[in-house]
Amino acid sequence: MRIAPAVVCLGLLAPPGAAQWVAQRSGTATEFRGLHAVSDRIVWAAGRGGIVSRTTDGGANWYADSIPGASNLFLIAIRAVDRRRAWALGTAFAGPSAARIYHTDDGGRTWRQQYENSTAGIFFDGMAFWDAKHGIAFSDPIEGRFVIITTGDGGATWTRVAPERIPPALPGEAAFAASGTAITVRGTKDVWIGTGGGTKARVLHSSDRGKTWQVFETSAAGGRAKGVFGLAFRDGRHGVAVGGDYQQRDSSLENLLRTDDGGRSWRIGTSPALAGVQYGVAVAGTRTVVAAGPVGSAVSTDGGVTWRRLEGPGFNTVSCAGGTCWAAGVEGRISRLRPVR
Repeated sequence: MRIAPAVVCLGLLAPPGAAQWVAQRSGTATEFRGLHAVSDRIVWAAGRGGIVSRTTDGGANWYADSIPGASNLFLIAIRAVDRRRAWALGTAFAGPSAARIYHTDDGGRTWRQQYENSTAGIFFDGMAFWDAKHGIAFSDPIEGRFVIITTGDGGATWTRVAPERIPPALPGEAAFAASGTAITVRGTKDVWIGTGGGTKARVLHSSDRGKTWQVFETSAAGGRAKGVFGLAFRDGRHGVAVGGDYQQRDSSLENLLRTDDGGRSWRIGTSPALAGVQYGVAVAGTRTVVAAGPVGSAVSTDGGVTWRRLEGPGFNTVSCAGGTCWAAGVEGRISRLRPVR
């Protein structure tokens, strides 16, 4: 689902003594929505106009470049396995429908297109990989079913999951391409997808790498601009979902959900520290979770029950690895938070 480019906002002030994000020099002024921390030193970011930025030294230096032929796409997701190998998913926010997946195995010096879809109405929202060979990506529904594709050979080939294996979409239901975290994987086969736009915010789950699916309603109401924007699981049972309404970005109504049964049931949580609509969420360590949205970010150290506001600006997306979290957003904004506690 298309979400208009963000307007820069200073957001709410954090209380004195709160932890701070440390701003990085990303090398570009593009808006980022794709982000993946491979480790505390290797991080990839991607955004508008086919731009990719990368650090391999923990943020001391960032190198930004564009993927040839992708200038008409917004790269809403990027996933990597190391400093050399990564996949970038781009979708068109304006003009003819278009979506492509690109792959690099030389640290972004060259990119090869692995997948393209120009079907009318196609709009991809996210991508994830279990390992270097097995990955999954998905688009808003076409003819009443989400378009889900998978690969088992590192993206050399992508195959659409048969539509009849995917639960029918609700009227108006789609997903949000705000942070690249509307889809998350865990272990070797589990995957969850968060949705909105319909009468209820829902979560789709597959335990066999996308071959078969179940769908579960959450406690949050849906709406044209409302639903689940991001998901993160710390194990097979305990997960956090964030979201809200992007047309009411300062509203914190139903911006947090938690599950302890693998996504079958979700209960709404609240916290004054979790301000406004939340776009992205990531797990850092055993019980630490970081969430980010356009008006601010917050950290929880008890699995999402209670939260502490993080000092700094708003972001679109967040990713954590090796005890370090990173967040990215408008105007080439990338920041680092370490240690996370």
